[in-house]
Amino acid sequence: MTPHSDPPGQDAALGRFLTLADTADLLNVSASQAYALVRSGELPAIKVGGHGHWRVERAVLESYIDAKYEESRRRSLWQQSDYASLSEYSFGLRGAAGAASPE
Repeated sequence: MTPHSDPPGQDAALGRFLTLADTADLLNVSASQAYALVRSGELPAIKVGGHGHWRVERAVLESYIDAKYEESRRRSLWQQSDYASLSEYSFGLRGAAGAASPE
């Protein structure tokens, strides 16, 4: 079980498909934010029933969450690498400027 997964048994209680309200609860966001994720296509969903109610498949939501964790991890590594190279770059400039200046 991953750190962000639900306790055992909760899968069966909610079923395969989640309403936008259930999705919002699991993501700890508002219903309008969940709707915006679906409407933008960021979170895949389907319309079912005569009134076209949105449903998010639980497995799709879990994949979405996993992808967001990976995106966050990669962004963090990228930022760390950017900052790590800045100090080396700055040091190189100081060394070059110091070598060129007469003393």
